[in-house]
Amino acid sequence: MDHIDVQLLRELEHGLLLVPAPFEEIGERLGLKGDEVMERIRLLKEAGIIRKFRARIDQRKVGITANALVAWKPAGSGGNDTGKIFAAFPSVTHCYERRPVPGRWEYTHYTVHHGYSREQVLADVRAVSEQTGCRDYAVLFSTYEFKRVPNVRMRENGGGVL
Repeated sequence: MDHIDVQLLRELEHGLLLVPAPFEEIGERLGLKGDEVMERIRLLKEAGIIRKFRARIDQRKVGITANALVAWKPAGSGGNDTGKIFAAFPSVTHCYERRPVPGRWEYTHYTVHHGYSREQVLADVRAVSEQTGCRDYAVLFSTYEFKRVPNVRMRENGGGVL
C-alpha cells in the first residue's frame, strides 16, 4: 500500500456517489483515472485489505420499515435440517441456530424478516409456522436502528460516529 491507497480507502469509507461514473469522481480527487481507481480497489481486495465491496441500500428509504427477529422453538430436538428449512423461505433474510438457556430461554432457531408493514411480516411468519409445523415462536420487532449511520450523514455532520 502506498499513500494513494490510504487516500483511496478514506474516500471509499464515505461510500460511492450515486453518479454515472463514481470511480472517475474519486479519481479526480486523487489524481487518477477511473480505471486506475478500480484496479487499485481490485488489488486491495486481492490483498485482503478490502474484505467486501458491496451496495448498502437504505431500506427505510425504499419503504421497508418493519423488521423482526423471530425466535423459534421447534418441537423435539429440531434436527440438523431445521435451520436449512427456515433459511429456504423467501421471507427469511438471516437464519441462526443457538443453544437454549434451559429454564430461561428455550428458543433455538432465529430468523430475520423485513417487510413494508408489520402485517406483512406477521403474515410471512405465520406462513413459515404453518409450513414447518413450528407453532412455538416469538416475534420481536425492532423499534430503533442501532446500525452505523450511513457515511453520507456522517459527512454532513462533520464526520465521526454519531
